[in-house]
Amino acid sequence: MLGSFLIFFREAFEASMICSIMFAYLRQINRRDRFRDVLIGVFAAIILSIGVGIAIFLTIHDYAGTALQTKIESFTYLIAALILTYMTFWMKKQSRFLKRDIEQKMSAAFQHGMMWSISLVAFITVGREGIETVVFMIAIAFQTKPILLISGATLGLFAGLSLSYLIYVAGRRINMRHFFTTMGTLLMLFGAGLLSNAVEDWQQLGWIPLGVHPLWNTSSWINENSTFGDILHSFFGYAANPSALQVAIYLVYLAVMVYAYLRKGSSKSKLTVTPS
Repeated sequence: MLGSFLIFFREAFEASMICSIMFAYLRQINRRDRFRDVLIGVFAAIILSIGVGIAIFLTIHDYAGTALQTKIESFTYLIAALILTYMTFWMKKQSRFLKRDIEQKMSAAFQHGMMWSISLVAFITVGREGIETVVFMIAIAFQTKPILLISGATLGLFAGLSLSYLIYVAGRRINMRHFFTTMGTLLMLFGAGLLSNAVEDWQQLGWIPLGVHPLWNTSSWINENSTFGDILHSFFGYAANPSALQVAIYLVYLAVMVYAYLRKGSSKSKLTVTPS
C-alpha cells in the first residue's frame, strides 16, 4: 500500500504540475483556446499508459505459476529499480528548470505555428510519468494484495492532485528541493526492495548460487502474508527469511544511492504556479 501510494503520489504530482505550468502559460498569453491541445495530449498519454499496462498484465498472467513468470517478474523488478533510480536523480537535478523548459517549448510552438506540438509536449511529459507508473505498479503487483495496491494508488492519486491544486489554484509555494529530497530518499528504500526481490527470484531460478543461505527467519513475528508484512514487503522490501546476498544487495544499494542522492547538488528554489 505504501509503495503504490508513494508512486502514484509522486507521478500524479509531477504530471499535474506539468499540466498546470502549461495551462498557466496559456492563460498568461491569453490563449485559452489552446487548452484543448494540452488536454488532447494528456488523454492520449493516459490511454497509452492504460493500454501498455493491460497488455503487460495479460502477457504475464498467461504464464502465471511458470518459471517464465518468475523470469519476467525478476526483470520487471530490475527495470523498475533502474528507472526509479534514474528518474529520481534526474528530477532532482531538473526540478529548478522544469517551468522554464516547458514554457520555452510552448513559446516555440507558437512562434513556428506548430500547435500540434503543444499536444506533443503534453503527451510526452505526461506519458513518461504514466509509463513509469505502469512499470512500478506491475512490480508492486507481484508482491502485494490487490486491495492494498488499489487503496494506496487511489490515496496517492488524490494526494498528488490535491497538492498540485493547492499550488496552481491557491498559489501556494513549496520548496522543491525539500520535496524531491524527501520523496527521493523514500523511493530509494523502495528501489532497494525491488533489487532485493530480483535477487530472490534469480536465486530461486538457480542463476545466482552465491549467498543463498538465509540470515534469519522472522516469519513467526511478522509474516509476509499478513497485512502488515505485506505492506513492509511491498515498500521496504521486507523478507522474513532473506538470503545473505539479498541483504547485502539491499544495504549496498541503499547506502551508495542515498549517499549520492543527498550529496548531489540541487535546487533551492521554490515553485509556484498561479492561474493568473
